[in-house]
Amino acid sequence: MAGTLEFSPDDRYNAFITTCKEAPFSDGVLAGTPIAVKDNISTAGIETTCGSRILEGYVPPYDAHVVELLRREGAAIVGKTNMDEFGMGTTTETSAFGPTTNPIDTSRVPGGSSGGSAAAVAAGLVPMALGTDTGGSIRCPAAFCGIVGFKPTYGRVSRYGLIAYANSLEQIGPMARNVEEISRLLSVIARYDPRDSTMIDRPYKHQPSVDIEGLRIGVPEEYFGEGVDARVAETVRDAISVLEEMGARTVQVSIPGMRYALAAYYVICTGEASSNLARFDGLRYGPAVDTRKPWHEAYREIRQEKFGAEVRRRIMLGTFALSAGYAGRYYAKAQIARRNIKEDFERAFRSADIIAGPTMPTVAFRLGEKTDPLSLYLSDILTVPANLAGIPAISVPCAGSVDGLPVGLQLMGRRFEDERVIDAAYAYEQGVGR
Repeated sequence: MAGTLEFSPDDRYNAFITTCKEAPFSDGVLAGTPIAVKDNISTAGIETTCGSRILEGYVPPYDAHVVELLRREGAAIVGKTNMDEFGMGTTTETSAFGPTTNPIDTSRVPGGSSGGSAAAVAAGLVPMALGTDTGGSIRCPAAFCGIVGFKPTYGRVSRYGLIAYANSLEQIGPMARNVEEISRLLSVIARYDPRDSTMIDRPYKHQPSVDIEGLRIGVPEEYFGEGVDARVAETVRDAISVLEEMGARTVQVSIPGMRYALAAYYVICTGEASSNLARFDGLRYGPAVDTRKPWHEAYREIRQEKFGAEVRRRIMLGTFALSAGYAGRYYAKAQIARRNIKEDFERAFRSADIIAGPTMPTVAFRLGEKTDPLSLYLSDILTVPANLAGIPAISVPCAGSVDGLPVGLQLMGRRFEDERVIDAAYAYEQGVGR
């Protein structure tokens, strides 16, 4: 079977930046399945902007590895989803093309930076989508929109064709309405690619199981402490009790390095961003600059005009953290903190098979509510540790809600034990009858 899928969604949520009215597809396990792709993943012949004016009109000449695999298995790529500019944000409000709204409550944010992908799935515009997760950018919008979002182990899915924000942290992953669809999409995109030197050859070939008898679930108090809404914490504890009723048992674990996670994450990611985004200068990428002006003047003008405030802020922070005399004081210490967090997880996994906690400390906040950058950064406290450690993590909707809004249960596992994380999420989903 092969053909063309017509796609004209009622995109009242501004979930898409670009849509493909006619999307070709071929035979394969995803034959004719409409799939949306986050707008920082290269798609040959389809505009790819990263949610930024500096890449407006850019049409990649090649597909990312994950897009190649989707096309090979018959998927219809129906459009590119809205996102925080270059993935820098927690709400999808920093997009140069306007904010995406949450289909559950359009007065609220969908989360970010993969908010467009989450909204498209939650609204039923597509059954599945691809997002990217640098510090929670798949899991956050999944939690806020009431869908499932999975960040694979770092190196399990190729990043070839992903427009880089922070190379050592980010990972492409699937988003869908249920865990079974997450598993199906992961089986397509988690295939070896020699073009990504950080990738490990471990294809995903797994059918989710509800058998979690004897599974040890670690519950770190750090995930339920200060800053976490008490109602969110209670809803997540109720979700963990469902897994206990299905045969799992809980154990107490600790991630003491959590106190440094957010600071370490933002030093590392902004440092890498300042380097990665240097190429967008109007000569290599971006709108052409006025070559009659001195290069540094033209460079400054094009970036000031085309980059949004949050991108400029993070470039400045990263440049400062990497500058002479400060790299050792900030970036080197951040890497030490990162190693300590990774070791904390390794210790925790000696007594636990899965670590569970809330995905986000609160439910989705209102559009425009978080105007202070620091308060937005603090929202990432529960998701960034998994990226620093490179471990797999999933957000699955809890059976309960807070003020009628979804709450995400986050499950994390050992590196390359993605299958076990999928099983735990699937068991919970089946246990509550979703």
